[in-house]
Amino acid sequence: MSASRLRNAAVFVGLAGLYFVAGKLGLRLASVNASATAVWAPTGIALAAFLTLGYRVWPAILLGAFLVNVTTAGSLATSASIGVGNTLEGVVGAYLVNRFARGRDALQRAPGVFRFAVLTAIVSTMVSATWGVTTLSLAGLADWASYGSIWLTWWLGDAGGDLVVAPFAILWSASSRLRWRGARAFEAAFLLLSFCLVGAIVFGGLAPSPVKNAPLEFLCLPLLIWAAFRFGQREVATGTAILAGIATWGTLHGLGPFARSAQNESLLLLQAFMAVTSVTTLALAAVVSERKDAERRLRRLAVSDSLTGLGNYRRLMAALAAEIGRSQRTGRPFAVLFFDLDDLKGINDRHGHLAGNQALRRVADALRVSCRSIDTAARFGGDEFALVLPETREAAARLVARRVSDELALDLEPPRLSLSVGVAEYPRDGGTAEELLGAVDHALYQAKAGLPSLRSARRRSRR
Repeated sequence: MSASRLRNAAVFVGLAGLYFVAGKLGLRLASVNASATAVWAPTGIALAAFLTLGYRVWPAILLGAFLVNVTTAGSLATSASIGVGNTLEGVVGAYLVNRFARGRDALQRAPGVFRFAVLTAIVSTMVSATWGVTTLSLAGLADWASYGSIWLTWWLGDAGGDLVVAPFAILWSASSRLRWRGARAFEAAFLLLSFCLVGAIVFGGLAPSPVKNAPLEFLCLPLLIWAAFRFGQREVATGTAILAGIATWGTLHGLGPFARSAQNESLLLLQAFMAVTSVTTLALAAVVSERKDAERRLRRLAVSDSLTGLGNYRRLMAALAAEIGRSQRTGRPFAVLFFDLDDLKGINDRHGHLAGNQALRRVADALRVSCRSIDTAARFGGDEFALVLPETREAAARLVARRVSDELALDLEPPRLSLSVGVAEYPRDGGTAEELLGAVDHALYQAKAGLPSLRSARRRSRR
């Protein structure tokens, strides 16, 4: 057996085993019927598996669901039928999310969060609830008079799995690396500890006896808002899952704001609260993430040229100011290169402005390839480009200029391009950014007026 088949087999067995264990734990809380529980994490496991691994894992879900039911109550036929319903629920939910909510990326944007909630927790869960309760009733394992209460318990338990367990699994599978360092890592650890502590106070009986069942669930919201603003959707889903676990344990022990005399009623109230909390805070985290992305794009646009993607004039001036400050501290010079694309007007006249724009982008690509990560490449304006080279003297700068020209000469796309270049060195040619730009601009136009443009050795050898 090949390694890929062994890996697939291991994934299938592991998924079926995880579904089985989670299902058995959930059915230990069943009260209205042996096969219906208000806490059903396997629905979220199945949905996450279909969205992240694909529909090919359906045999693992079907096997896990069958084993859960056949070892709990009913016959082989009813267990198989309920297993089919559980599998179809996951397939339908994944299909709807893939079709209408951007698949596993649904939780990255607020509209996607709401679509995810509606399509999975409301629509797809009806499949399993209706299929399963109907199977039980037809087989005589449930009273038709109790159909509504069993169906509601089944549906709400599945909805909780889709809204609490599935986001946790989907978001961690998309990004499992922890990139926190220093103060950020400390803040994350403190937030995790806060979730556990507040969960224990609200739901675990850690509060004083007079208020151990008081409606203190609102204390959870500031922590989830903290996670949304300071971290992201993954951390919000993690906090929600932690709170859900503590709350379920506490509610089963008669603790917390949702504890009632009837266990099923208590769990249904808890599931409704966790579902609403999960959707609300995930949407908030998505909005915050969208805003941060927009701010990053705006900052990038503010210092970049929209045509070439290089830095713009503002970025160039900031780089010059930074390098002047660095040079004054270290005593090391730096160089500035100015490039001018030869005969851009002729390219526009002969080939059109689209070809002219493409020529500018080709020059920008040559600059990117030829310079170091610490260098700053910018479009100064029109057909002029600048390159700031830290800790570089004129001789080395001219080598970089030739490398740029050689790179451009290797580009065989018509029309063929060539560059003129000017070089200035700080502090030799100017003590301020303006003086330096004036010097390098003067050097450039000297080159254009009396000296040949830089070209590759290959092109010179052809003449």
